[in-house]
This record gives sequence, C-alpha cells and structure tokens, in this order.
Amino acid sequence: MTCHKRYKIQKKVREHHRKLRKEAKKRGHKKPRKDPGVPNSAPFKEALLREAELRKQRLEELKQQQKLDRQKELEKKRKLETNPDIKPSNVEPMEKAFALCKTENKAKSGKQNSKKLYCQELKKVIEASDVVLEVLDARDPLGCRCPQVEEAIVQSGQKKLVLILNKSDLVPKENLESWLNYLKKELPTVVFRASTKPKDKGKITKRVKAKKNAAPFRSEVCFGKEGLWKLLGGFQETCGKAIRVGVIGFPNVGKSSIINSLKQEQMCNVGVSMGLTRSMQVVPLDKQITIIDSPSFIVSPLNSSSALALRSPASIEVVKPMEAASAILAQADARQVVLKYTVPGYRNSLEFFTMLAQRRGMHQKGGIPNVEGAAKLLWSEWTGASLAYYCRTPTSWTPPPYFNESTVVDMKRNFNLEELEKNNAQSIKAIKGPHLANSILFQSSGLTNGIIEEKDIREELPKRKERKQEEKEDDKDSDQEIIDEEVDEKSSGMFAAEETGEALSEEFTAGEQSTRSFILDKMIEEDDAYDFSTDYV
Repeated sequence: MTCHKRYKIQKKVREHHRKLRKEAKKRGHKKPRKDPGVPNSAPFKEALLREAELRKQRLEELKQQQKLDRQKELEKKRKLETNPDIKPSNVEPMEKAFALCKTENKAKSGKQNSKKLYCQELKKVIEASDVVLEVLDARDPLGCRCPQVEEAIVQSGQKKLVLILNKSDLVPKENLESWLNYLKKELPTVVFRASTKPKDKGKITKRVKAKKNAAPFRSEVCFGKEGLWKLLGGFQETCGKAIRVGVIGFPNVGKSSIINSLKQEQMCNVGVSMGLTRSMQVVPLDKQITIIDSPSFIVSPLNSSSALALRSPASIEVVKPMEAASAILAQADARQVVLKYTVPGYRNSLEFFTMLAQRRGMHQKGGIPNVEGAAKLLWSEWTGASLAYYCRTPTSWTPPPYFNESTVVDMKRNFNLEELEKNNAQSIKAIKGPHLANSILFQSSGLTNGIIEEKDIREELPKRKERKQEEKEDDKDSDQEIIDEEVDEKSSGMFAAEETGEALSEEFTAGEQSTRSFILDKMIEEDDAYDFSTDYV
C-alpha cells in the first residue's frame, strides 16, 4: 500500500486507542476482588487447607500424566508413519493386530504398492468384462492408447474392444472427423462428450421450478450417450445374455465421467486431480448391462518426457512440475502458445514461465516471479479438461503388430456399425468445438507404453539401485587410483627420509632417536621431502 494510506491507518489506530483510554479513565479502575480464603474462626481450618492443597496437587499430576500419554501416542504415530514395517511390542495381542493392519494399509498407500494395486485392479476389470471401453482424450488419441493393454485384451479371446473419443468439444471439428476416420479402421469408435456436472434429481426440480425455459449449463450437456447406449444394447441382444462393460484408460481421460453421464447420477468420484479412482467399482446401468470403473494405467518410465508429463498422476508418481511443464512446452507450437497465454516470444521454458508468472501476478516474497507456480499452472491446464489443443493424424495408417485382418473383423462383429456412424455424425454436428486458429497444435509422441504386470514394477527400483552402485563403483575406482598415486609419492618420500635417518642414526642418542621419529611422521603427514638435518637443527 502507499505511504499515505499506511500513515492514515496508523493515525486512526492511535485515535481509537486514545478514545478507549479516555473511556476507561471515566469509568475508573476497578481492582479484582481477592479470594478471602478460609476465615480463622472456621473449625478444622488446617485440615481444610491441607485437603485443598492435596486436591490441587492431584489435579496437577493428572494433567501432567495426560500430557505425557498424549506425547507418547504422538511419538508412536510418527514412528509408524516414518517406519511402517516397525511393529509395536508393548501392546496387547488385539492392539498388536490392529496396529499391524494399520501399518499394512499405510504401506499399501505407498507409491510402489499403489502401482501394484492398480495393476491388480486393472486385471480384474479386464477379466470380468465382456466389452472393454478404452477411453481416449480426443486432443491426443494416439498418446492415450496403451499397446500392452490392447494386446492383453486381444490375446484374452472373446472380449470386444471399443474406443471412446472423449473431450471431443476441445478439438476442432475437422481434426475430430480425421481422427474418427483413422481409428474406426481398426476398432469401433464412439464420439463422446461426458457431462462434467452430472444431474442431481433434487437440484433439477428446484431449477426447473425457478426457470422452466432455462437452457442447461454447458457442463451438464452430454453428447454421444445415445450412440453408446444403442451400441451396447445391440451387442447385448445379439449375445442373448447380460453383459459386463469395463471402462479403462490413462488418468484424466474421463472414465468416471462417462459412467456418471450414462447413469445420469454421480456414481463415481470425479475431479480435477489425476488418479482419483483407485479400485474397481461396479455400477449397474440396467438389468442387462453392468459397467465397471477401473483405476488408470501405470505409465512405463521408458516413455518420452512429454508422455510422462501428461499421463503420470501425482498420487502414484513423483512429478516435478518444472520438468513436466518444460516437456509439454517443447512439444507445443510456440507461436500459438504465445497467442494463448498473451506473453512475448520466449527463447526457453524458464523465460516463458517467468513471463507467465509476471502476467498472472504470481510473485514470491520480494517481488520475485513464482516460476514453479507458473509451471504447475501450465501442467494442470494441459492435464485438465479446459484447454483446447489438438494433434494431427498420422499420414498413413499402419496397424499395430498385435492387430491383423481377422482380429479387426472379430472386434467389429455383433456391432451395428452403420447406426454407430449415424450417431457419430449427429454428435459431431451438435458439438461446438473451438476454431482451428484458437487451438494449440501439439506434437504427439505416439503410443504410450504402460505396465500391466506387477513384476515389471518390482524391477524398476533394483535397476535404479544397480545404476547407482555402478556409478559409486566407478567413483571408488577413480578415487582408488588417486589414493594409490598419493601413497606411492608418500612412500617414495618416506623411504628417502628413512635412508637419511639411517645414515645419521649412529650419531644420535636415545632421546634424539624419538625426535627423529617425530620428524619422520611429520614429513609423511605433510608430504614434504625437505632436508632432514636442517629441520632437526
């Protein structure tokens, strides 16, 4: 604030204090009444005083004991949090079992154990499903496909795989149509736009009463729901039995939002943060179709930096915002990024984050631009569901190695593809996507490799340890060479000193011999081959 404003506030405060002092002076100062205590004429005065003193001491001891107990409990909790493998020894058998369960749960919540749990839950969903819906982000459909999971579904035999192009309102219509034509050559593809705010019955009645002719909010509108319903319903009729539909995909592609849109209720947790779904969840759509929500795929560390940045949830991965945002920025069109964020041209990512922080008013203490905060902002926007960007389709269609002509035919069998094309065309016509000039062109890094086997997760840490050990061994070898050279130099100096010492030893007495040994030690320590006779003198 300005100095004028600050001085004005200080003046007002002084005046207020002066006013309070005046009022207190008028009222007069009333001293607090003292406790008169036990009168001298009271019978058994000493006994009463002694009893009151004892009661006071007991209360103080009790308070002190409660304080110590609280501190011990806090220490136990901290130990369990820092070392979940430590078992408490000074508790009863039942308490021991309970503490062990707690430590196991805490261990499971660790990043490595979370990955294993995700893999287990994903396998359960694939095994339990008759039809698997792989949800893709329409902004980067190829980057949302996992070849390992698709290969596992193809090898499982009788399961059908369907692609869902979600968030189709965030890409230009021309780009959406080109991706639909590219993907439907391999698998049945549904254009979808999930409702991010599922309708709640209580809220709807209130809003309808207030405004009958009011248009629904943009976040409440869902496109592609009828097409997907008809596709699944037609498949169920041809099968002649109840079917289970599994929903899989990378984090933040909108798996849970699709289920909520189909059910028209908030059955699954949804949010901005990545990786909210941690276990499989069964949701019955009707008597014949049951849908299963699943946790996200685990991204392999062998992927490109941009793929890791966009597909790694912070709940199970160690994400560095600066590195992640820099990797995303490197793959985006610089000219369109400048226009979108209204910043001047930049030479590197650090310069961009500095300008973005200044533009958005993100400053640290002393007016320094909050570069890390700006990087987090960019990362959250690109992984969220609000920024419009798109990727170009590949120039030529090349099927993956696990897909052949017979596989493509099997995957499309029992589906009414003609009706699906009509529904997709209606959805594309109804969706209001951004203009091509207002979207950012992003260079996709291709298919994103995932991990579906637990053993692959276990191997990650030993590999890192092996690398670190190799580095340490190399450092040790280099250090050992340096030490050997120093020892050789010292030993040569020591032998020279010993020869001179032997030549003069006959002339020295017993007392002088101890002085000579001291000087020899000094020579070895300081690594100086100076003249022995002069130093002794």
